Amino acid sequence: MTRIAIVDNEKLKEMQQKLCIQGICPVNRTGKECIKIEADGKLSIDEHLCTGCGICPKAAPNAIKIINLPEELKTKPVHRYGENRFVLYSLPTPSFGKVTGILGVNGIGKSTAIKILASVLKPNFGDWKLHETGYDELIEFFKGTEAQGFFEKIKNGEIKVAYKPQQVDLIPKTTRGKVIDLMKKVDEKGELKKIANELQLNEILQNDISEISGGELQRVAIAATVLKDANLYIFDEPTSYLDIKQRINVSKFIKSLINENNSVLVVEHDLIILDYIAEMVHLMYGNENAYGIVSGVKPVKNGINVYLSGYIKEENVRFRDSKIKFAEKPPVKKGHAKEAITSWKDIEKKLGNFSLKAHSGSIHKNEMIGILGENGIGKTTFVKILANALKQDKGEILKKVTVSYKPQYLEASDALVIDVLKDAFNKYANQIINPLNLQALSLNKLSELSGGELQRVAIAHCLQNDADLYLLDEPSAYLDSEQRLVLSKIIKDFIEQKGASALIVDHDLLFVDYISDRLIVFDGKPAIEGSVNGPFEMEEGMNRFLKELGITLRRDPETSRPRVNKLDSRLDREQKEKGKYYYG
Repeated sequence: MTRIAIVDNEKLKEMQQKLCIQGICPVNRTGKECIKIEADGKLSIDEHLCTGCGICPKAAPNAIKIINLPEELKTKPVHRYGENRFVLYSLPTPSFGKVTGILGVNGIGKSTAIKILASVLKPNFGDWKLHETGYDELIEFFKGTEAQGFFEKIKNGEIKVAYKPQQVDLIPKTTRGKVIDLMKKVDEKGELKKIANELQLNEILQNDISEISGGELQRVAIAATVLKDANLYIFDEPTSYLDIKQRINVSKFIKSLINENNSVLVVEHDLIILDYIAEMVHLMYGNENAYGIVSGVKPVKNGINVYLSGYIKEENVRFRDSKIKFAEKPPVKKGHAKEAITSWKDIEKKLGNFSLKAHSGSIHKNEMIGILGENGIGKTTFVKILANALKQDKGEILKKVTVSYKPQYLEASDALVIDVLKDAFNKYANQIINPLNLQALSLNKLSELSGGELQRVAIAHCLQNDADLYLLDEPSAYLDSEQRLVLSKIIKDFIEQKGASALIVDHDLLFVDYISDRLIVFDGKPAIEGSVNGPFEMEEGMNRFLKELGITLRRDPETSRPRVNKLDSRLDREQKEKGKYYYG
């Protein structure tokens, strides 16, 4: 049996612990060196000598994984990052004339795979001591597959790749100057004016790159990618930092790139957007931060449904223990009496040139309220007023409640996770710590965590506090599609058990639809004025919001998940004529 050993030496800080692990290994006791401590102090495991006894992972569950690979996985790896580190076993294949999506959990190798396709990362075929490989080795490795033809075309210059990386927040660290100067530098098509207009960048062209927001950086990165003279465009998470309106606009823009001579690959965690943007999809599965495998390509509807089911029939692979299900919610009857825990009346707040108004509304006991609206329209300001973190200029909060608030932006520090989440570890291990997989992070500093890990800690920190109302600002950011759906269930169950209520601000429409009982909808003009409307029942609130976006939703008959209708399709036209934008 083939097995791999993964060792995270960052989590093995004490030499005493390493010596202990070395000492309990049965193979080591026979005089062979299966587990050894290298000259640099790092612990390593010889995969050829390892018997898979499972003793060392029990001794250091957060740092060591011993994984028996599926029997059918006899192929050589495409890339390995180092001894006892992540392994990638296959690659997705672009289809010309189509947008192909890539779907999988964080840490499964999606970014690694597309970096290889974009020639940003040279694969080493499992030999991490091999520093350079060329196209000839790639062509030989993939002989007899579609990837062979792909790499032959890249070698011959028939395919030119433009690649947008995942971490757009790093751009200001490597690039200086005005937005327009960056775009002029990469404009190989002479389409700067057209692209800036389509991605709504005209107002920030004269701004310094170091001063623009995350959403603006994302759109600048997309523009810079598309301005290159290429016929394969690769986008790694193009909608992070964007609000829903911008996500739809960017999706339409990316779809417009397609013709018979062009291809697009997209990694995306927002399932509604992935479904809307892509025609085909590759699923990626394996073991997070250990190894990743790319499935065969599937039509996007079928691919997402297979992903939610957790089982790939054609490859006989089960990659999740249970299905992710969507319930078709019965409409809540108007006038359904519930105790109001707080309410507001005639709230006004001015911040610089921006003004916010909230006429009247209330939050009932034991309910989840989603908040939808564009960026810069006052959602976070309103949440801060309810949380008493900001004082309104006019109006009143009619009933004061205790509030626990998770801010939009997360601060990292040198504090340990176990200290920050002391109450959660003591009181809510089963409700919060275990389902959010935080036990493994307990001895890490916040500053050592990834964006997704820090997000899960921040959510747990908010929920561990005793409160009547929990305010969570963008809890799905940095999380993969599976974590988002798991998170929504954790929050719902926890709020119900506590008999409390929650307000959820988020830009993932599926997440908001999945978690909400009612909706607050913001409208106005970003950075100028915002108006708070509702809370509405789900149908009324969603109809109002989707009409503004110009899209209609239907439910998938197999999974009940929300899907965006194709623009001007029969269903889209029928639902718009009836005024039923939400599940017509």
